Amino acid sequence: MLRRMSTYSGQKLATVVKELESFAPISWAEKWDNVGLLIEPHREKQIKRILLTNDLTEPVMSEALAKDVQLIISYHPPIFKPLTRITQSNWKERVVAACLANDIALYSPHTAWDKTLGGVNDWLSQAVNRIISIRPLEPELGAPPGTGSGRYIETNLEISHLVESLQKHIESSVHIALAVSHQPKTIIQSVGICAGSGGSLLKGTKADLIITGEMSHHELLDFTHNNTTVLLCNHSNSERGFLKDFSPKLGESLKGACEILVSETDKDPLVTVAKDVNEEQNIFVDCYKQ
Repeated sequence: MLRRMSTYSGQKLATVVKELESFAPISWAEKWDNVGLLIEPHREKQIKRILLTNDLTEPVMSEALAKDVQLIISYHPPIFKPLTRITQSNWKERVVAACLANDIALYSPHTAWDKTLGGVNDWLSQAVNRIISIRPLEPELGAPPGTGSGRYIETNLEISHLVESLQKHIESSVHIALAVSHQPKTIIQSVGICAGSGGSLLKGTKADLIITGEMSHHELLDFTHNNTTVLLCNHSNSERGFLKDFSPKLGESLKGACEILVSETDKDPLVTVAKDVNEEQNIFVDCYKQ
């Protein structure tokens, strides 16, 4: 395998982890979550190249090996339930085995990054480009103001403008699903936000509009019956764009000693297929004719 030459001096793994937890302490993560340093190599190496990814899939693992990274930061923890064995029969076990065999460290922040100031939910909130006020849906006790789960935004925008803004923010080629309770010209004054799967956190939230990655059918029915419009952009599409924003910040916090890469193969497992171009372009208009 061709190894890339590095001009970066590198940092110790402990130094990188310290910077990551300075940004978002793992103590802020949900109790059910599995966050922090998940794989520590047997042989310590200078961390010169770091790969950021939303999910550590096998294609991303191959990319990490090809780019000769020493640390993978996977937003979602690939090790969530306890592993009773590490074999070649399961893709998650193969990923773990590849990290161990190649002395690659693995760190996952997940819900700690969701809650922190400047984290994933604050990034997703930027889709609302006229924010009057913003606060967590559930503040984190003992943390700085503004830290916590989800976000609640006061705004004053037409729903059609918000849909267009969200589309541009997450990525122009990504489709958005709407559960509709308003007309395109309806003025939205409040927005509840939760990156990823927001049904449980957002349940009972009194807002004109909800933005999240995914919800169950019955969760959607509850919101539309309460005259709340829901915008869904697929689970990881509501999170992945944060990595590009975070990459230069991490590089700066590590004093330029590490090369920070964002995965080119990481992607949402779902894509939307339209029968033809005209139908695709009229999705937003047609949903209001029903």
